[in-house]
Amino acid sequence: MELRDIEIFLTLAEELHFGRTADRLRVTTARVSQAIRKQERRIGAPLFDRTTRTVRLTPLGERLRRDLEVGYRQIMAGIDAATQVARGPSGTLTLGTIGPIAMEFGDVIELFEARHPGARLRHREIQPPAPFDLLRSGEVDVALLWLPVREPDLAVSPVVHTSPVMLMVSADHPYARRGSIRLEDLGECTVVSVRSTPAYMEETLAPFHTPSGRPVNRGPLVSTWQEVLSVVSSGQAAAGVAGDAARFYPWPSLAFVPISDAPPCRWGLVWRGAKESALIRAFVQTVVASRTPENP
Repeated sequence: MELRDIEIFLTLAEELHFGRTADRLRVTTARVSQAIRKQERRIGAPLFDRTTRTVRLTPLGERLRRDLEVGYRQIMAGIDAATQVARGPSGTLTLGTIGPIAMEFGDVIELFEARHPGARLRHREIQPPAPFDLLRSGEVDVALLWLPVREPDLAVSPVVHTSPVMLMVSADHPYARRGSIRLEDLGECTVVSVRSTPAYMEETLAPFHTPSGRPVNRGPLVSTWQEVLSVVSSGQAAAGVAGDAARFYPWPSLAFVPISDAPPCRWGLVWRGAKESALIRAFVQTVVASRTPENP
């Protein structure tokens, strides 16, 4: 018996009405009648007693209904399970990004959503002075952060993006009109002080000492990216930033000066190791396979 004929038989056994069965299965009444007659011919006995007013299962039909029902449910459950595997993991994944960096990954996000139609991607903004807060609170599943990240509870992907390091200064800062500076020049600057960023991460963008050992002064304490922009544009302090910011914040009150001897800023995906899921793994695999330093 074909699967569609089993479905027709079980639906008719439930509805006991040819018209309602046809409507429910979106087929014609003739198709329902044809399927039932075919099975009755194959079995050699009636499965339903039909009159002009009623439709009832025969004892043989009732026995067949009981035998088929369990198997049909198992078959459909197996088909559903196989379909889910083919579609990949499903659910909602919350991606945390800093400022406009998500725009650099629009193509990868589209690729992930195309590969996994059962997945839904949401975005949350992460504040650079507190890069881990939303991850640890569970409000973000995966974060795109600058490296290194050396936290025992957090897992980190390989590098998926690199960007130059620049000094963001006010438009009237002495360095604003220079084509570039060197790390040693930071000894003449005051840079913002960030609230919760680990020192080893802060060092990537704003070292605490110049190569010769001179201290790099710290200025106003900031808690959000907006505060960084405000403090720098007002001339109170400078800030070490990834070069991506220069494209997205061309404010007249700001200038972005390359630091010629600074190592590039590297970016990776970060997630809570204890909360890793099939959805997180699928997203990380998609990004890592599509965006590497050699293929940014």
